[in-house]
Amino acid sequence: MSVCINLDGYTALVAGGSSGIGLGIAHKLREAGAGVHVTGTRASAGDYGADDLRGLSFHSLDVTDADAVAGLTAEFESLDILVSSVGTVAYGGEEYEIETFRKVVDVNLNGVMHLCTCFRDLLQDNDGREGNIVLVGSTSSYIATPGQPAYSASKGALLTLTRSLAQAWARRGIRVNGIAPGFVKTKLTRRSWEDEEVYRASTGRIPLKRWGEAEEMGQAALFLASPLASYITGQMLLVDGGITLL
Repeated sequence: MSVCINLDGYTALVAGGSSGIGLGIAHKLREAGAGVHVTGTRASAGDYGADDLRGLSFHSLDVTDADAVAGLTAEFESLDILVSSVGTVAYGGEEYEIETFRKVVDVNLNGVMHLCTCFRDLLQDNDGREGNIVLVGSTSSYIATPGQPAYSASKGALLTLTRSLAQAWARRGIRVNGIAPGFVKTKLTRRSWEDEEVYRASTGRIPLKRWGEAEEMGQAALFLASPLASYITGQMLLVDGGITLL
């Protein structure tokens, strides 16, 4: 699909943009003309796929490290778009253990809040151009995910955080929105969508009868971060093929 949004001259940072949905968003912003930086938890860009980060500037970052997040701001003279696609999850009932619960919430919620507050001043000082934040939530922002109370709680909190920051920072010239993906084909979910039985069972719950692509999440985020959405703030857009309609 050709890109009709022009972000020439914009600078974007996609935290968690080294893989999956975040990478899909990063490449859509790049295709629209933005200079795009991404973060990942590995030491260098070479630790990822050879072509995955082509055209993107990589920074190693652990969002639970407050000093590292604050230090990253010094590498930017200006910033127009901040996307937070960081997130983690634990399986096998581990999230019912309080230490695991805390770790998941620390990444999915506290880390996101720290990113937003650290980069707020850069986003509001853009020579008259509005700043934009896009948070990546989940269908779990709206409905519970069985066996994952920490993931569900943290993603649910992002919905309210999106609204809270949008209200608080509108006067600073910053719009804050989010996207809530459903099932998306990524390397992380490959085991599920390549399993014919699992895939068939999951698509039976999706009105559009397929999983989404990371590129489609990127298109939604690109719209929200662009001037086409200049009168939209405090919204989390469900990009889930209709699964939450059932």
